[in-house]
Amino acid sequence: MNYRKLGNSGLKLSELSFGSWVTFGNQIDVNLASELIKTAYDAGVNFFDNAEAYAAGESEKIMGDALKKLKIPRDTWCISSKVFWGGNLPTQIGLSAKHIHDCCNNALKRLKVEYLDLYFCHRPDPDTPIEETVRAMNNLIKQGKILYWGTSEWSANQIEEAFKIASNNYLTPPTMEQPQYNLLNRDRFENEYKTIFEKYSIGTTTWSPLCSGILTGKYKNGIPKNARFSIESYQWLWEKFKEDGIENQFTKIQKFCEMASKLNLTPAQLAIKWCLNNSNVSTVILGASKKSQLEENLKIYDLNSSDIDFSEVEICFN
Repeated sequence: MNYRKLGNSGLKLSELSFGSWVTFGNQIDVNLASELIKTAYDAGVNFFDNAEAYAAGESEKIMGDALKKLKIPRDTWCISSKVFWGGNLPTQIGLSAKHIHDCCNNALKRLKVEYLDLYFCHRPDPDTPIEETVRAMNNLIKQGKILYWGTSEWSANQIEEAFKIASNNYLTPPTMEQPQYNLLNRDRFENEYKTIFEKYSIGTTTWSPLCSGILTGKYKNGIPKNARFSIESYQWLWEKFKEDGIENQFTKIQKFCEMASKLNLTPAQLAIKWCLNNSNVSTVILGASKKSQLEENLKIYDLNSSDIDFSEVEICFN
């Protein structure tokens, strides 16, 4: 496993990390979670991603129980949570100082840890001043409840404003952003964030390297049984992909799958390698509901990829 600095911080995260979105609490119980976390950890993974919104908090409970069961030394791994969607009541949603405070305390209890290494604003909140959010995060750092704070799917302008507010008020600025980044979703990461990367050297914990499995090619004939899109609570995502014209991408995805085969890689492995080729990526968050899936993706370090022309990979999607 290789390790990269999280932006301009001193923290080094494994290039591949493991997240619980969709799977924990929906497809995975504590026993399978323990097995997957151990598999990842034994391969060198040192960052595990979570959020209050995942399975309405159940995901954090499962991850916390699994880590406690494994008894892995706390100083050898990092864990995250995210704040925004905590419930249906006015005080349970958004990025107000109150919800940020309450969400953090609840996450600590569910994850069974004394502090969060990374804490993200899961989405921008138009109803809360960014200054209030920055101050709330700074307070949590002072209290020792979080070490680094960041954003997720914020615009470049919103991230810029957070940095300016922090600088003008002697507060801690965001260290990282968690954006989607894959061969089908590139524009924000590569274009909109370009100035942010150059100006602030912000780190990134990128999610959905396989575009929710679409880049594996397994959805070209519909939704397989037990796939994430068969889960009722995530069918909205499939509908969104359809609205975005995902059907029009399957010919390109087929070409991509054929290229991966010629390179003796699975489509998933090639897609992940492509993400890691971008130096602005600090870590790629993997998701898996089966040990075999996780092992396959973790194998990329054992496979020769010196002959990959990533520009040729991108041509598949032009």
